[in-house]
Amino acid sequence: MAQDTVFAAELPWPEYQRRVARGSVPILIPLGSMEQHGHHMPMHVDVLLPTEFARRAAAEVGGLVAPPFTYGYKSQQKSGGGNFFPGTTSLDGASLVNALKDVIREFARHGNRQICIVNGHFENSWFIAEGIDLALRELGWSGIHDTKVVLLSYWDFVDQAAIAKLYPEGFLGWDIEHGGVLETSLMLRLYPDLVSLERAVDHAPASFPPYDVYPPHPDWTPASGTLSSPKNATAEKGDILLDVCTRGIVTALRTEFATRNRVAAE
Repeated sequence: MAQDTVFAAELPWPEYQRRVARGSVPILIPLGSMEQHGHHMPMHVDVLLPTEFARRAAAEVGGLVAPPFTYGYKSQQKSGGGNFFPGTTSLDGASLVNALKDVIREFARHGNRQICIVNGHFENSWFIAEGIDLALRELGWSGIHDTKVVLLSYWDFVDQAAIAKLYPEGFLGWDIEHGGVLETSLMLRLYPDLVSLERAVDHAPASFPPYDVYPPHPDWTPASGTLSSPKNATAEKGDILLDVCTRGIVTALRTEFATRNRVAAE
């Protein structure tokens, strides 16, 4: 079993050490959040989806998947509904930065030199970038200068051809896709037992003014917590997303880690 798994934490430490010692095995770190996703989906969508994309990509490139970050940065009103919903449980930015910095540094200490952060929660992005920057700086102080980190969010690989199939009536933008067609379609394909589409609230897309207010006005967010309707989500659309996003992630990893892998093979 240990020979076949892509999950690093399932390995005994000697097997893990054998796999990563040369620095040529990518390790993928899923990074999500605990955040409400409407009436029809659970609160760990942002953990389940990047973990599955990481698993699929790791199987393609011979990589390993680290345990996911299950908490992320605070939900923002215009991208996640807001941090005021019951159940949404978030970290301060500094907490996320420092935790990720420590984890990257530890994986580099083990011998890993190819690290990929697979983000599943929009609000995490800049804090991930800061954690990476600080980790690489500290590694440099320790004399480790050959670690490369790839940061990606799976939805960024959805191209125009896929968008046309997913949103035949028109695409309004990723900023209001929280709990909408994209995430719901993926969950319907991957975890249908966790989706109750009959409970989904069909409503007009959220509309926000061109500024933010703190503390936020809860009434700006649709009462359901979703920012657009998931009514047009299907498992078949989930298949389209799984294909285009997995192919994109695999291509990115093969492109960015190709040089080191060639050297390790010689």
